Amino acid sequence: MKLYAPWEKAFNRISTPFEHFIHAQTTTGIILIFMTILALILANTPLTETYTHFFHTKIDLTIGSWELSHSIHHWINDGLMAIFFFIIGLEIKREILVGELSNIKVAILPILSAIGGMIFPALIYYSINIDGEGAVGWGIPMATDIAFAISVLVLLGKRVPPALVTFLVALAIVDDLGAVLVIAIFYTEQIYILPLILAGASFVILVIFNRFGIHMILPYFIIGLFMWFFMLESGIHATIAGVIATMAIPSKPKQTPLDFTNHTRNLLDEYDNYPISTDHIMHERQKAILNNIKDRINEVGTPASRLEHDLHLPVALIIIPLFALANAGITIDFSSISNTVIEPVSIGIIAGLIMGKVLGIFGIAWLAIKLKIATIPQNSSMSQIFGVAFLGGIGFTMSIFVADLAFINNPELIFQAKIGILSASLFAGLFGYLWLRYIAKS
Repeated sequence: MKLYAPWEKAFNRISTPFEHFIHAQTTTGIILIFMTILALILANTPLTETYTHFFHTKIDLTIGSWELSHSIHHWINDGLMAIFFFIIGLEIKREILVGELSNIKVAILPILSAIGGMIFPALIYYSINIDGEGAVGWGIPMATDIAFAISVLVLLGKRVPPALVTFLVALAIVDDLGAVLVIAIFYTEQIYILPLILAGASFVILVIFNRFGIHMILPYFIIGLFMWFFMLESGIHATIAGVIATMAIPSKPKQTPLDFTNHTRNLLDEYDNYPISTDHIMHERQKAILNNIKDRINEVGTPASRLEHDLHLPVALIIIPLFALANAGITIDFSSISNTVIEPVSIGIIAGLIMGKVLGIFGIAWLAIKLKIATIPQNSSMSQIFGVAFLGGIGFTMSIFVADLAFINNPELIFQAKIGILSASLFAGLFGYLWLRYIAKS
């Protein structure tokens, strides 16, 4: 799979939405590694006080007597990450409508593996922390960081069949959906009814926009912003608004592909009828034709596909790196790190992300294939699925996000959780890569 910088214009290259998604995730994974290392350096040097103070700086929004005041760290986790969850929602929607999850025969294996990859890590973690204050963190090892996992597969190149990449993407997307549901249902402490009703009313307005065939993005953005605010005030984590909003974003075009082809061909014929001037200046009518074609392109496309395409780059280059910089910076006392790693929370996460993911993903996949419930991905082997199961143990982004919610008022447990997440993700990524490169048979 050939890589290219996503910010460069590749006019001669035609990428499918899936290929564009893979490239965006690969870019995210590479930048995530850099930002994680940077955050750890900043948190363990004389700059640690400046680093901590910066992300705890308050940013206030005031209109008259109304005020919304949060730290930069909070704005990133509750504000910018809502856009990240919006992208996740669009990816889930695309996969269900036209992607791998739209065909139940193909989707059954990653769906079952993802469910196993969520249940087993949670059970292993909970069994280790059942009597401790860390028991509430059972959702931490359930998630897979799709950007890191895909980046490892891309580095392996042709050693990994395309069907295996598709399997991992579908698995990770189902995994993300599970993580979103866990956050919404189990990590909400108190619900305020009035803001929740207003958030629901905002969603109804978005659905009405959809039913009336509104394809302009601005109305959805404005109402979606209100829904995010009401969700923030309701007590349910505001990022969930990002996922819910995607349900109302139109995924059907205004114009059929056949009508678009016929109309555009007629316009191009008319465009070619005008003589080309010596200085290559277009006729006014030609400019009008080009604008009409542009409008037609927007009509044959959908708001959902346009938003997914347009938001991937800012999410990959800005939002996720900022999240890593704000959350991965933990001050490590190397003299006591050996004691931290053996704390129940850390052990539970490490065991969950490594043993739990392998048991859940590979174990369920093996069982489903043996029972003929599902078929193995094309040109793949069980040995390769075993390697992919280890890549599923790269938790990072979503795991850190859940850890901050689970232990919101307990910095010590958050520290233990992040040590566990970083350790397990590093081991799972390296072992999965080495297994697929040198041991797994195709």
